Amino acid sequence: MTRGEPEDPRAARTRARLRSALLAECAERPLEEVGVAALVRRAGVGRATFYVHYPDLEALAVDACADVVREAVEALHAWRGRPDPVRAPAALPEFFGSLTPHAALYRTLLAPGGGGPLGRVLHRDLRAYSLRERERAGAADAPLVASAVAATFAGVLADWLHGDLDGTPGEIADQVWQLLVALHASR
Repeated sequence: MTRGEPEDPRAARTRARLRSALLAECAERPLEEVGVAALVRRAGVGRATFYVHYPDLEALAVDACADVVREAVEALHAWRGRPDPVRAPAALPEFFGSLTPHAALYRTLLAPGGGGPLGRVLHRDLRAYSLRERERAGAADAPLVASAVAATFAGVLADWLHGDLDGTPGEIADQVWQLLVALHASR
């Protein structure tokens, strides 16, 4: 499929079934213990169909968790006017709180420090959004600050999920928010 082309509804439904089945499987066991056979059985599709859409379970898991990336980007930009330098917008603590049901899966895909396959997607998307916003505002050092914002958020999120940072969703949201506001205020 090329950009701009509408997605085949059958393929979209199949991928949605596979994503849903993976999340259900991972609610019962770690991703490392999920097998393709059990997954396709739960999704009601054939094994070959799985491989038409995904090269492996990790690729499916990243796709299934991609919504968390979009939600993170939206939560970080859910404010208008001048941002409160201390309190995160309400969407950010809500975002952190929403991670609990699939935290084990996110920990598998998001390594401490913000690496891993989900970390790469998060960093890429957050950096692109931040860069666009900073360039639109004519901010100095837009690429540098966009990279710093993406790395900071991905790293804090990952370290919090892995238990390397303490705090409730509200506390960690406010703390990372303060860091991000300081980065945006630089230069």
